[in-house]
Amino acid sequence: MKRRSVLTSIGFGMLAQIPFFRASPASPATVAENWFAATLESASAAEKPKWQMKADYVEACSCHLFCPCYFNKHAEHPHCEFNMAVKVREGHSGATSLTGARYWLTGDLGDEWGTNQKGKWVVVSFDPATTKEQRDALAPMILTTYGLQWGELKVQEAAIEITRTRDIAEATLAGGKMAAMKLKREPGADGTGVVLRNVKYFGAQNNSGFELYRSIEHRSDLPGHTFSYSDRNAFLISIDTREGDSGGMGQATDK
Repeated sequence: MKRRSVLTSIGFGMLAQIPFFRASPASPATVAENWFAATLESASAAEKPKWQMKADYVEACSCHLFCPCYFNKHAEHPHCEFNMAVKVREGHSGATSLTGARYWLTGDLGDEWGTNQKGKWVVVSFDPATTKEQRDALAPMILTTYGLQWGELKVQEAAIEITRTRDIAEATLAGGKMAAMKLKREPGADGTGVVLRNVKYFGAQNNSGFELYRSIEHRSDLPGHTFSYSDRNAFLISIDTREGDSGGMGQATDK
């Protein structure tokens, strides 16, 4: 994904009063975009806080292993439907600690992410334990790391669980009612796993390398956005991103 998106108007402090798909004159996409924009605008009105984040990702998409989006301007299909579950290992934005915050992105890159910097749709989910201050701080970090203009953008709150045991990694959104991933590690020639190195992860400055997995189950059951895949691309990765990083795919130095 490339370049920072341009969004417009309302604050995320209102999220608690806004049901996920509440009928209103403003569409849910507008409500979500407005929160992101207002959060960025309020940050730019004062001195922008310095931020840095190290985070662990569990991710799967609809492409076959390995996702060609990291080497080309188009996905394998005219779509790239994905889930990514994120836990912040350590980080801060100004005086706000981000350590332990969790969020989840479900969406479709579509067919213009690499040519027009436009994604088709995305839903951003925050775990209930992630505080308002953390959510407000994460907004510019999310946009910087995944910088696209989205045709549809929604925000919600839902429980996020992430587990890893031996060769299996699992993540669920709302206990699996909204989305789920169950992934099996790609064994490689010697059975110890495959790690793809020296490839850039979005706008992160550094990453630990892509630990390659295949999906046993990869699905979304969000209203209006359902998909289900197996035996497709998946990976685990740890990233280091900070203020000043820019979006895009390509080579990067591993940590």
